[in-house]
Amino acid sequence: MMTVTGPGAFAPDDEAPVFVISVAAQLAGMHAQTLRQYDRMGLVSPSRTRGGGRRYSARDIALLREVQRLSQEEGVSLAGIQRILELENQVRALRSRVGELAEELQAVRAAMGSGARVFAAGRAGEVVAVRAGQRPSRSLSSSQALVIWRPAR
Repeated sequence: MMTVTGPGAFAPDDEAPVFVISVAAQLAGMHAQTLRQYDRMGLVSPSRTRGGGRRYSARDIALLREVQRLSQEEGVSLAGIQRILELENQVRALRSRVGELAEELQAVRAAMGSGARVFAAGRAGEVVAVRAGQRPSRSLSSSQALVIWRPAR
């Protein structure tokens, strides 16, 4: 995917696999063999060309730098780094799902109006939904009771 940065000019986005392994290694400050090892371990998974060559994106380069920082500055083992990256991906996915659910809840609340639902007991003891602020009609129930249910938020 490409993004327009000016009239007629295109620049690769963070996901575009544009760097060959030698350039990616130089940008990340690592040896190309280290990148191959990280790829085998699944720490960084670059895109592949039809011929099998690795192509790294700007996001891959940033991830390589983070792996290097965790390893050198924090002293985390490669297995530990792999687990950290897995957990970060899980957190990212869960945050995305929470956002989706919050939007869905907001849409449901908007569709319900104020969000308050009012119920009354019918003649046979059944629960009958009525409009907020109104009592059930005599035909629905002989009871004068009105119950307002407000779910915990």
